[in-house]
Amino acid sequence: MMPKDKVETSNRMKPINKMTLIFPAKSSNESLARVVAASFVSQLDPTVEELADVRTAVSEAVTNAIIHGYENHTGNIEMFCTLYVDSVEITIIDEGKGIEDIDLARQPLYTSKPEMERSGMGFTVMETFMDEINVESEVGKGTKITMLKQFKSVK
Repeated sequence: MMPKDKVETSNRMKPINKMTLIFPAKSSNESLARVVAASFVSQLDPTVEELADVRTAVSEAVTNAIIHGYENHTGNIEMFCTLYVDSVEITIIDEGKGIEDIDLARQPLYTSKPEMERSGMGFTVMETFMDEINVESEVGKGTKITMLKQFKSVK
C-alpha cells in the first residue's frame, strides 16, 4: 500500500479528461474553485459524500494558498484536475512565499497565523478527505499540493 503522501501517477490508467483553472488569490474565489472541481468530478457520478470530500479538500488547499502562500496579497492560483475512470487528481499551485517546514505545517493544530485564529487543520482535513496528498514547496517560490481521490462508487 502506498503512503498517503506519495501521489503516484505512473501506474494510473490514461486520463479521460483534464481541466485547468487559473484565478486570482482572493477569498471570494475559494468557492469558485470548490464548485468547479466538484462539477468536473461529477462526470464520474460519485456519491454526495465523495463530492463533499473533494469540495472540502479543494477549499482547504485554496484557502491555504490565499492566506499562507500569498498572505492576502496579489497572485494567481492554478488548479489542474485530471479525471481517470475511477479517480481524480487535483493539483493546486501558488507562487507565494512557500513553506519553510512542510512536516511542521502538516502537523494537526499547527498554524503560522495564530493571530488570525486559524485552526491549523488544513493539511489534516485534506489528508482526511482525500486518499493521497503530496506537498512540494520552496521558500520564496511557492507551493504545489497534489491530491488524489479514488471513487468507490464508480463501477
